[in-house]
Amino acid sequence: MTTTPRVLLLYGGWEGHQPEIFAEFAKASLLSDAAVTVSQDLSLLRTGILDEYDLLVPIWTFGELDDDQVSSLLLAVENGLGVVCWHGAASSFLNSRSHKFLLGGQFVGHPGGDRIPYTIRFSGNDPLVEGLEDLKVVSEQYYLLIDPAVKVIASTSIDGAEYGWLSGVEMPIAWKRQWGRGRVFYCAVGHTPDILEHDSILTLLRRALKWAVRNSDEDLGLGPASPR
Repeated sequence: MTTTPRVLLLYGGWEGHQPEIFAEFAKASLLSDAAVTVSQDLSLLRTGILDEYDLLVPIWTFGELDDDQVSSLLLAVENGLGVVCWHGAASSFLNSRSHKFLLGGQFVGHPGGDRIPYTIRFSGNDPLVEGLEDLKVVSEQYYLLIDPAVKVIASTSIDGAEYGWLSGVEMPIAWKRQWGRGRVFYCAVGHTPDILEHDSILTLLRRALKWAVRNSDEDLGLGPASPR
């Protein structure tokens, strides 16, 4: 992009995920070079409005979308709108199968609660994670159902906690995908802001934003932003 990217930052939903705090973090630490519209209004997910933006950053857990909002979002991404999101986004808009399809994964649990020590391992298979150092965190460890069509770029070994039969399962923790001309990125970490402030995670998110923005010239692993 040679022009300032236009970003729609939507935040809201379940207050337990502190959407306002994360919106402030995203605007200050991730989107300082962008023209950002910050809103809590899901009615902006409409054809015509979404066409005015290059990137959507939804900070949202739970909530609902109507059929028009879902179809408008999918069409906008297919036409080139990028999407970058994390953590609770995999448990947002649970009434919509199409939203899950777009995102590429669905949260189903976090065994052991929000104080599980685990290691995030970057796969080294993609420019988005090139040179990033693995890191240990103490936080929620998401168990997800994953679309096999996504490209997994980071993972972890599930602790299992009370579900001992799950111990050792290799769980994707970050991925990317192409959706028509649009690009979609998701990272499961981010239960608290300090997790996103780790150097490796912050670098990953900043790279993902450059990669996903509409008409990006960042050829980071999926080739040009064009339909398959």
